[in-house]
Amino acid sequence: MHFTSEQRLDEGVLEREFTLGEIPGILWTPASASASAPAPLILLGHPPLGLRKMYPRLVARARHSAADGFATATVELPGSGDRPRWPAVEQARAELRRAMEAGEPVSDEIVDALTLPLVEKAVPEWQATLDALLSLPEIGGPVGYSGGVIAIGIRLAAVEPRISAAVLFAGSFVPRAVFEEARRITIPLHVLLQWDDEGNDRQAALDLFDAFNSKEKSLHANMGGHKGVPQFAGDAAARFFARHLK
Repeated sequence: MHFTSEQRLDEGVLEREFTLGEIPGILWTPASASASAPAPLILLGHPPLGLRKMYPRLVARARHSAADGFATATVELPGSGDRPRWPAVEQARAELRRAMEAGEPVSDEIVDALTLPLVEKAVPEWQATLDALLSLPEIGGPVGYSGGVIAIGIRLAAVEPRISAAVLFAGSFVPRAVFEEARRITIPLHVLLQWDDEGNDRQAALDLFDAFNSKEKSLHANMGGHKGVPQFAGDAAARFFARHLK
């Protein structure tokens, strides 16, 4: 891991940009984090829109988490930002837009072509990033995962034993194969669902929640579209992590 820049934010939060091989990312640590008092870590997932576009929302989440004593980190997803594009995924994205604009059902083939390559590449990259982050003296466990493409969060929670709890946002398409992986998840889960999300299959989201095998799982459904998540929903997610990562 190579740090390329750093700055102190208003609350004393240290923001450092880094690269890990070809993967760019950002790490935020609270002022209280040190080698003698390492901070627990939350991995911040996000949609594949690029870190520059997502930065305002990510830094807001990082500041909120830092106030609770958590370090947070995020990485640029494959095919996003300045990373090389995938022609096959771009084609699947175009087919998705066409189907939605025409009011047609989104086929499993489109969902698989759009999502599975991203999951296959992003999850090992998250694991490599986690290796590097946990080697820093000011970062410690336990580790949580929050937000992002839900299929990535599901795969990561299923294969990565260092993830102790997760907040998942049911706001993206999920391949049928990932539904089966959801049955392997037993960690505590806090799932957010926007009831009127125009780009999400509500019934599929409910079926996915049923598939999780966690003894502790909660579904927080709120009225409104994809971008209308209320502040109190974020506050509830913060309390969830405070219970399970401290």
